[in-house]
Amino acid sequence: MSQPWMLETPAPPADARIPYGALTHQFGDLRLPRGKGPHPVVVVVHGGFWRARYDLEHVGHLCADLTRRGYATWSLEYRRVGHPGGGWPGTFEDVARGTDFLRTLAAHSPLDLGRVVTLGHSAGGHLALWLAARGRLQPGQPLHTPQPLVPRGAVSLAGVVDLERAHALRLSEGIVESFLGGTPAHVPEHYRLGSPAALLPLGVKQVLVHGTEDTIVPLSLSAEYHARATKLGDSVRLVSLPGAEHFEVIDPRAKEWPQVLEAVSSLL
Repeated sequence: MSQPWMLETPAPPADARIPYGALTHQFGDLRLPRGKGPHPVVVVVHGGFWRARYDLEHVGHLCADLTRRGYATWSLEYRRVGHPGGGWPGTFEDVARGTDFLRTLAAHSPLDLGRVVTLGHSAGGHLALWLAARGRLQPGQPLHTPQPLVPRGAVSLAGVVDLERAHALRLSEGIVESFLGGTPAHVPEHYRLGSPAALLPLGVKQVLVHGTEDTIVPLSLSAEYHARATKLGDSVRLVSLPGAEHFEVIDPRAKEWPQVLEAVSSLL
């Protein structure tokens, strides 16, 4: 498979790059649509199997397209495997803190915090659903945040939605073990509190968009998650894209892109 153009082409610059914490990778890119707002917000979480070598630049194309269509986008950078504190628990802490930082941004920017959707690709799809799920975490549990900003919905694009299953499949050379600091047998709590599949039902609407020919994150992850989430009473929709591989879902030029836009608009 040739390298997708988004990974090689600089994205249109954000309106502002804003730190949400004091550490190097605790920042986000904010893009605001025209008009006085307040605007619905898409919190975008990039993929790359949680590894340090993949950053937020490539999803800038997706963010710019969404912003042209009237959505404010807040694209999160975060500590990843290979950074000090990345993986468990730092990656989770960062995306949680970055999402809650919308309340601070809304003091100065026309953001409608009643209409927030999280959206992520691949490993970012895992984090987008986890952000929707974290209201289920109890006081005293690791990663619990008092009064988290709960989105109206979450969109997973080819997401790694079940970490135990992803570990069993040894996705990306067994990255889940590095990300969570061990196997399900050794650190069961990390899998129980960090995997959207283990936190079901989330109580938040979800759309899972996944290509049928994805060899990087197989469609079966989303299909199995969808079946279980539905059985447990969640409002969750699976959109399988015939013939699509892993990157079409974040390509604003792809023929599949309208289905991603529909997923976002359906939750708002």
